[in-house]
Amino acid sequence: MGLFFSQEQKMVLSFIKQAFQKRPMLANSVVYGTMCVGAEFSQQYVTKRILDKKAPPEPIDKASLARYTVLGTCINPNILYFWYKWLDKNFVGTAKKVVVKKVLIDQFCMTPPLYVIFYVSMSLMEGKRDLLAECREKFIPTFQTSCVFWLPAQAVNFMLVPPAARVVYVGTCSFLWINILCWIKRRDFKPSEEA
Repeated sequence: MGLFFSQEQKMVLSFIKQAFQKRPMLANSVVYGTMCVGAEFSQQYVTKRILDKKAPPEPIDKASLARYTVLGTCINPNILYFWYKWLDKNFVGTAKKVVVKKVLIDQFCMTPPLYVIFYVSMSLMEGKRDLLAECREKFIPTFQTSCVFWLPAQAVNFMLVPPAARVVYVGTCSFLWINILCWIKRRDFKPSEEA
């Protein structure tokens, strides 16, 4: 059974395709940033409006949304765009061996610096004195959780997703992941929980 699109839907799809062909970094930044801010908004909405039964509910933290906008449109998608270009150039194909290499290199070479960038840039934008404190506290639990989430997600990425759509795919997965990351960021870890 085929999909039937209206003329307007075809025009939108054509515009999106052209945007990714003509301005891939800009298109990826917009999509990734939207997913990033959307994840932070949904995480806040769920915790402040659904899980927390305060009346009136706590307002949405717009400053936090702005920080995720900066991270999601200016920092991460640009790093990831060039990272995936390099990874795809140096590890060509979708054979199992190649995919395993890509997944492991991505998780263990790129992911740690991304979490350092995340925590340090957020601390900087939040005006914290010790820019590394939150990173030291939350890096290990974040990385451990990310292995459970991202290893299978990236296996799908490198086996099935076309190279031009990698950042968008990761942005879509990031919508789910950033909800988890926001929860980890808001959580206080005791020293015994870090081990």
